[in-house]
Amino acid sequence: MKKMMLFIMILVGIFSFMIPAFAEEKLPISEQLYIEVSALGSLDYFYDHKLGMELAGKYLGVKTEYVGPADFDMAAMITAFEQSIAKKPQGILVVGFEPSLDAIVDKAIDAGIPVVTLDADLPGSKRIAFVGTGNYQAGFEGGKKLASLVGEKGKVAIMTRPGQSNLEERIVGYKDALAQYPDIEIVQIADTQSDPTVAAQAAAALLQKYPDLAGIGCVEAAGGAGAATAVNEAGKAGQVKIVSMDRGNDVLEYIKDGIISASVAQQTALMPFYGTQILFNLYNYDIPISSDNAKAKISGTPAVIDTGVVIVDETNYEYFMRD
Repeated sequence: MKKMMLFIMILVGIFSFMIPAFAEEKLPISEQLYIEVSALGSLDYFYDHKLGMELAGKYLGVKTEYVGPADFDMAAMITAFEQSIAKKPQGILVVGFEPSLDAIVDKAIDAGIPVVTLDADLPGSKRIAFVGTGNYQAGFEGGKKLASLVGEKGKVAIMTRPGQSNLEERIVGYKDALAQYPDIEIVQIADTQSDPTVAAQAAAALLQKYPDLAGIGCVEAAGGAGAATAVNEAGKAGQVKIVSMDRGNDVLEYIKDGIISASVAQQTALMPFYGTQILFNLYNYDIPISSDNAKAKISGTPAVIDTGVVIVDETNYEYFMRD
């Protein structure tokens, strides 16, 4: 009898050791949490980020949250990220505004929480995937549209927020597209600070400095509305062509009124939606690409998903209006 009890105890010990190695107990889907951390949440543009998270939660049956400051405050965004890590979610999504976020992303990864970057990438971090617009192509499409609008000649300016990786890629795309037209000159790249009021002031200064300015290309959400305000106040609506970025109702109203000629709209809600799906799949499903994905250094996720852009103009703007 003693020998039998000893045998059973040994078996129990062996199986209690083996079970964690072969079967990680996962939370029920309804209890899983996925969090997006961002900044500039007060901008109309980030409505679609919030919408994408809401829809991901609805269709996947998980809990989702959108957190972060209303303005461009990286310290507050890092604090929000720290608080998100403390909740031990099944994954975090983050808009990679600048490399100062690399360290907090790596902290989450080291804590066993996978991170997907959205909209702007952090390639210097340990993030597992990027979901967002192919930013170079977005800029290239904007540049082609602007060139067409100005008749392939004249002086043009570009408006951006300097130092943001996704916007820098769009600038390169604009430059490459416009370089195909020898009679187009980029006279200046102006700073909007992602603020429509600052963008309006910057555009007004451009119009004063270059009275013969033919067009303005904008690579972020605040630039288009700001440029439209300045051009309208200068009495040059329709004369100075504007290609905006994104699909806020203010931009769409300016398109309706003929002040903005077109906008390069991102399919923004797809970013958090597909980003959450990546994290959801990673947590819930094992895809044996190799005999040992971890040792083979396989992430088990796509590295990049390009969510694409759409040119919005007088022919289709009404379909992008929000109630």
